[in-house]
Parts: sequence; structure tokens; C-alpha cells
Amino acid sequence: MNRPLFSLPLLTFAGLALFATGGDAKDPAAKAAEPEKAAVAAAPTKPGTTTMNKEELRKTLTPEQFAVTCESATEPPFRNAYWNNKEPGIYVDVISGEALFASVHKFDSGSGWPSFTATLKKDAVVEKKDATHGMIRIEARAAKSDAHLGHVFNDGPKEAGGLRYCINSASLKFIPVAKLKEAGYAEYLPLFVKPADEPAQPAAK
Repeated sequence: MNRPLFSLPLLTFAGLALFATGGDAKDPAAKAAEPEKAAVAAAPTKPGTTTMNKEELRKTLTPEQFAVTCESATEPPFRNAYWNNKEPGIYVDVISGEALFASVHKFDSGSGWPSFTATLKKDAVVEKKDATHGMIRIEARAAKSDAHLGHVFNDGPKEAGGLRYCINSASLKFIPVAKLKEAGYAEYLPLFVKPADEPAQPAAK
């Protein structure tokens, strides 16, 4: 049973749908108080680490991270660590350390949550039917740890495939480009290397 991080007793069905789908429910006060550098638990950073059980996770993760990843809760929009993060790098599963998303696929959806057009690896994220809250949605879960990540919608940028992975910051850990190698993610460095300029062609005679 899902346990939301905050209750919405007066929200109409339409409002609930807007919230759940990451609509344009911008909150100026929330934006002003956004914790850009929210605390991140000391979760594994290298890919392939063993998934911990719930009791271990309860001690390792912050209460919000545990509620989101293990109890399928949803963090507040605009009040999370990465919704407006523009630094280049990758986003990994806060539990297992598996690489999930990259900044090259991140876009501003206006929802208040980190949004991506694609995953880094097709088999890193599992999609499941979610019929909670009176709606039919597609849930995104981390394949390795089974952590709840967020939901997938088909209202993303058409030029990038049309998908929008609306993800909770609390389920992610960000690894900046400068730390990819030391953290064990050197294989993703080519994503951030711009191809060299084409050599100038000799002028036609």
C-alpha cells in the first residue's frame, strides 16, 4: 500500500491527476525554498553492488528516500534535489548504484521533478502497470534493486521519442562528469565528449 509523503484531502480527481502526471502545478513559495543540495544517503556508488534488505536500507537511506524507493511514495514537486539540476553527469539508483539516466536526456518538463526522455540502459528500468489512486499509469522501477523511481508518460518531446520518465530525486544519486571515472562509471564518459570538428575541406580549384 502506497504511503504518500503528504496528504491531499481537498484535491479533486482532476487535481490529483495533474499532480500524479507532473503537471504545471508550480509553487512560487516552494521554488524559493527549494533545497538544491538535498542530503543524499551514503548509498553505493559503484555499479553492481549488492542490494540491501529493507532493515538495512532504513538505516542507510534518509526517511524520504526510504519512503519513495521502498514504499512507492512521491516527493513534493520543486522541493527535491535534482528537478532543476543542469550539471552534466549521470543519475544512478540510490540503492544499488546502477546507472539509470544521464543529463544528456534530461529536460525541463515543468513538472517539478527530474524528467528524462530515455534511460541509459534499456534493461536498467522495469516498467509495470500501476492502478493506484484511481488511475492507470506506468510505473518505473529500478531493475536491480526494485526501487520505485517514478512513472513513464507519453507526453515527452516528440523529437526525442515522445517519452517522459518522471522520476523522484530521492530515488537517485547524481554523479558529475568529473567524478565518473573514480566512481566506477568511466564507460559513460563518451556521452559527454563532443566530437572533434571536421577538418576543413580543401578549396575547389
